[in-house]
Amino acid sequence: MMTPVDQRDAGVVRCKHIIAREESRKMAELIQAPRGTADILMDESYQWRWLTDRLADTVGRFGYREILLPTFEHTELFERGIGDATDVVGKEMYTMLDKGGRSITLRPEGTANTARALLQHGSLAGPLPLRVFYIMSCFRYEKPQSGRYREFHQLGIELFGAPSPDADFEVIRVGDTILRECSLAHYELELNSIGCPHCRPAFHAALKEYFASHVDELCDTCKGRLERNPLRILDCKSPVCSGIAKTAPVALEYLCDDCRKHFDEVRRLLELAGLSYVINPTIVRGLDYYTRTVFEFVHKAAGAQGTVCGGGRYDGLIETIGGPPTAGIGFGMGLERLLSVMRSESAVFPEDRGCDVFVCSVGDRAREQSRLLVCQLLDAGVAAQYDLNGRSLKAQLKFADRTHARFTMVLGDEELETGQAQLKSMLDSRLLPVKLDATSIRQAIG
Repeated sequence: MMTPVDQRDAGVVRCKHIIAREESRKMAELIQAPRGTADILMDESYQWRWLTDRLADTVGRFGYREILLPTFEHTELFERGIGDATDVVGKEMYTMLDKGGRSITLRPEGTANTARALLQHGSLAGPLPLRVFYIMSCFRYEKPQSGRYREFHQLGIELFGAPSPDADFEVIRVGDTILRECSLAHYELELNSIGCPHCRPAFHAALKEYFASHVDELCDTCKGRLERNPLRILDCKSPVCSGIAKTAPVALEYLCDDCRKHFDEVRRLLELAGLSYVINPTIVRGLDYYTRTVFEFVHKAAGAQGTVCGGGRYDGLIETIGGPPTAGIGFGMGLERLLSVMRSESAVFPEDRGCDVFVCSVGDRAREQSRLLVCQLLDAGVAAQYDLNGRSLKAQLKFADRTHARFTMVLGDEELETGQAQLKSMLDSRLLPVKLDATSIRQAIG
């Protein structure tokens, strides 16, 4: 039978075990990335750099110039710009109070904050149209799934001050050009028009009447949307609500003459350029600032997460956040989604440059010389490395192979005496005699 002292000691041991398990669990969580985020490691990051450089070059040809924006903004900017009836504002924003008690939000997209920046700095008072682009991370609290993250990266382009259908045509063509130059083939342009403030009230009234007859079947969120903005019900992800929405009134049937003429001209320009499309009356996009043309590029092999690029016109956005009436149109393209579909189509990425020359050394004098030679090679634009850990020659050569070095060079007493060495190709074992200077080595490796 255990004495009170034994029981106390046993209890202490159990408590220590519980504390140790809890500490172990916390440490295990500490080295896990937060849910909905992803680490992009070295073997993959160069593909990202190649892609972002290529995207910047493509949109630059069309005249778009880069803008860099803060990671967070005042919460009201997104509430007013995006719309408080949207899922983004209502459910998905990362919002917090700063130490001054102000409500701030991590950017969930790039259009509203781009508009804010251009207004603040008077950019829209200059020559129009104004073309800008950004490549940045955005944040939305939503269910992580294939191709969808809580922190994601996006290319966005915005074209301000051009109300004509030619602007719609240009922005859509930029998206198509990017996808073609990324060697994608299995995508489709889907197009719709959701009208303007003049004709949309009639469409909203028809939607409200239709969904009111199904109010008992709608999810709680959509019941709230029924009064505030029934258009948002069309964008609901609930299987029940989306099923009801399939037979809802269609925006194209309620367009005013101006909106219909605008949409017809956009279609004519696309057809004139040989850019095929399909009309999808269910596209409304998820943000309240959209008007008239909305579109998506959908990759058919990507399933439910097939939208690679989406955008449209937002002629009322600037006015909504306090600026003068200014036409606008743009798109957002998710980089995670784009890379995923590129890989699904076996897109060819360029090889990571890696190391051009790895200089191995035998002995202290050779180690000193290898350090100086690598410095000279780096200054000459050659990617070069040498051993930092004092390893044996065999270990140095093994490490050079693991770094995928194109060439290796061994320096020892003989090479130092003659001032010459041999470059060995790691691809085909060719030996190239060179002098121990950066110019000779750079010419030899091409």
